[in-house]
Amino acid sequence: MKRTSLTAFAAAAILAASSTIASAHVGVGDTGGFAHGFMHPIGGIDHILAMVMVGLFAAQLGGRAMWLVPAAFVGVMAIGGVVGFSGLPLPFVELGIGLSIVVLGAAVAFGLKPVVAAATGLVGFFAVFHGFAHGAEMPDSVAGLAYGAGFVVATALLHAAGLGIGLLAASSAGPRGETMVRAAGALTAVAGVAVVTGVI
Repeated sequence: MKRTSLTAFAAAAILAASSTIASAHVGVGDTGGFAHGFMHPIGGIDHILAMVMVGLFAAQLGGRAMWLVPAAFVGVMAIGGVVGFSGLPLPFVELGIGLSIVVLGAAVAFGLKPVVAAATGLVGFFAVFHGFAHGAEMPDSVAGLAYGAGFVVATALLHAAGLGIGLLAASSAGPRGETMVRAAGALTAVAGVAVVTGVI
């Protein structure tokens, strides 16, 4: 694999390894303004892994899916954020977040290529849980709008990182790049199982 691909994978690994899980969950951490909203998705490895997998999944699908899949996630996540902010209950939020890592990682690992409508539906389903977790911490003030904008921008950037890594791996390393992407998906799915079972 070329140096650029290795650098991209290393950067993603360092970003994920430098995060903690607890700070990205409901009821934890400081919650005010754009910066705090921005840090919420990138402050927990579970959110990072899921967001990057959305981008990798979109890159594997190609075509319209490269923008429709991430856009569907961001759009539905925003709706989930409104639900979380409103105080309405949503069961199994942490389980939904954990399963998103397992399912999206497995989709990348197996190179699944569903039709675009099914792919957007899949990521949209999990986006509800991620959005709810973000929205539940949104401040009940003007700063809440900035907070919401922050977590939307951070999520989009994580999607873009996954998409960029996937496209870079495919263009610069060919089949070896696809193998590395699938391996990353497999490792992510295993990490997701660890999250769901409470190991990490």
